[in-house]
This record gives sequence, structure tokens and C-alpha cells, in this order.
Amino acid sequence: MLTFKPGIQPDSSIRAFIEAGAITLARPPAEGQIQPASLDLRLGARAYRVRASFLPGPDRTVHSRIEDLSLHEIDLTQGAVLETDCVYIAELMEGLRLPKGLRAAANPKSSTGRLDVFTRVITDRAREFDLVEDGYEGPLFIEISPRTFPVLVRSGSRLSQIRFRAGETRLDDRALGEIHARETLVSAAEPSFQGGVAVSVDLSGFDGLLGYRGKHHTALIDVDRVGAYRPADFWEPIHDDGSGSMILDPGQFYILASKEAVHVPPDYAAEMTPFDALVGEFRVHYAGFFDPGFGHRAAGGQGARAVLEVRSRDVPFIIEDGQIVGRLVYESMAARPDALYGADLKSNYQGQALKLSKHFKS
Repeated sequence: MLTFKPGIQPDSSIRAFIEAGAITLARPPAEGQIQPASLDLRLGARAYRVRASFLPGPDRTVHSRIEDLSLHEIDLTQGAVLETDCVYIAELMEGLRLPKGLRAAANPKSSTGRLDVFTRVITDRAREFDLVEDGYEGPLFIEISPRTFPVLVRSGSRLSQIRFRAGETRLDDRALGEIHARETLVSAAEPSFQGGVAVSVDLSGFDGLLGYRGKHHTALIDVDRVGAYRPADFWEPIHDDGSGSMILDPGQFYILASKEAVHVPPDYAAEMTPFDALVGEFRVHYAGFFDPGFGHRAAGGQGARAVLEVRSRDVPFIIEDGQIVGRLVYESMAARPDALYGADLKSNYQGQALKLSKHFKS
């Protein structure tokens, strides 16, 4: 019988879930696929260009909806280009046979979010994106919609990741304050704990640079190539004009950084809330998972900035230096992971400041 403790399940438990068949794989796990507190999800053999995004609802499977909405089928085994402003549904190599009491949630990988590729995981009979109810048994699919750059993907490409939860995992504001007093969760003089730890935007400049704005009508990006592209071909640098503010234009995508250095101690995991209507009309951080050890001194970091993937909504919006743009929700791990983020994992963003995705040359 598969057993698990309350909390976010660590890498050792994910391996046990695979061995027990709670996680099913079309191919053996790839190197680095199991992360400290999540599992990378790999694209399968087929994708479908569909007319619109959808949820199957409680009585239908994803494949039955694809039959109604598909425009054409795409073979991913040889690689395929996914165009901007189109919606695709792809099969994933991973499926689930979750026992009662174990649920899951998915999120885009950090590098996916920094390319402005919007992804959401879907299950059969789902009424919500990215959430998997306990006891679910069936396949997994991913909705993919590149927003700024066309991307080249193939079977095995990893765009999303999934976490497994049991019981109540979220820390309340009192617990956050106590942990911060011991271990310093954010490098703020007066941190705000209200439904999570407040994170603000840094517009004071990084050697005169505030961030980047994505260009349109660029060449494509191969999501599996690291350090292959010149930033100038895809990004416009935003220089510091001394005002301490900037205007977010609707329909534009920005890479900015948090003012605070963030720390996720080894016994906890964190997630950035993707949008908070109380702080402004924009979405921040498509890729919200922060693994145990992110910014942790013993794992090669002494705090690390949170890179913010920002997209304004329907109106231009002015953001100011130090303005709160999101909150980090911390959760308890069921056990400490065997490997921490940044420690022997070749993690791309440990100790980062303002940083583009791994696909771009430094």
C-alpha cells in the first residue's frame, strides 16, 4: 500500500509513486526530471491545434473535446513549431493513478514562463486547470499558447511541472513570521505577511537596466536549446531613466526582478500567486513554483531575486519602484528532499538577479 505524509511530497516520494504506479510513464524518467518538490512533465507524441481553450467538464474526456475542436493533428516526434496566439493541446508522457488523499497541482516551468509561453495542465473531466483531484486516474494533457515568441517543441520537451500534496500544507501568516525570524524568508526591512510574503518590484536598476520587453515577429526559439540565442534578437532592454517607475503597455511582455532576495528553506516549498487584483491590473509570474533550497546558503545561494514575468491586462498601468506585485505562499514539505535546488542539480537560476531564460546567451 502506498503511504505518504502530510505536506508537499519530496523527490524521494515522487520516485516511490513512480515505482508503485501512482505516476505512470510512457518512457523511463529522464535525467533531472524529478526535482526537489516536483516532477517535470514531458510532451508526448501528438499535439492538436484547437479552435479555443476549453475545460472538458465533469462528464467528458479531453480526447472527446479534441474531436469537436481540433483543426489539425501535429506529430511531435520530429519536432513542430507552435505559433504565437494559437492554442494547442498536447498529450503528456505522464499519467496518474492517485490514491485517495493525494492531490496534485501543475505550473509552467520557470524557463517556460520567461518565454511567455502560457501552459495549463488538463485532466479528463476537469472543471479547473492545473489542479488534479485526489483519486484521479487517467492521462494528462497540456494546453500551450505561445504569446510573444514562436517555439519549437518535440516529444520529451518539458514545459510544465507538477507537485503532489497531502493534507493541509499552507503556512499561515503567524507561522511565516516565526520562520522569517529564524531563517529570513525575504530581505525586506519590514516584510508584509498577509496571505503570503509580499514581493515588490525593483525599478532602481541593475547597472542601469530595469528589465526587458519582448519583441514581436522574431525568429523561433527551440525550447530544448540552452544558451543558443542572442538577447538582442528577442528583447528590448529597458533602461533606467531615474524616475523609479515605468508604464506597462497592454499586450506587452516584460521581464523584471523583485526588490527582495527570496529564500526557501529546505523544509518548505513556495509558490508565487500569479495575479492579485488588489495590487494592479497585471499578471505576474506565470511560473510560480520555488523549490526547497532556492536562495539557500548551503545550496549555493545567499538569497536570490524572484524574476517576474509581467503582462499588463486591458489598460496601461504605471508601476513604481518597491510596489508590491505578488505574494509568495509557503508550504510545508512532507520531508526534506534528497537534493536541494541549486545543490548538484545544475539549477539555472540559483543566486539570480535580473535574468532571462536559460535559452539566451549571458
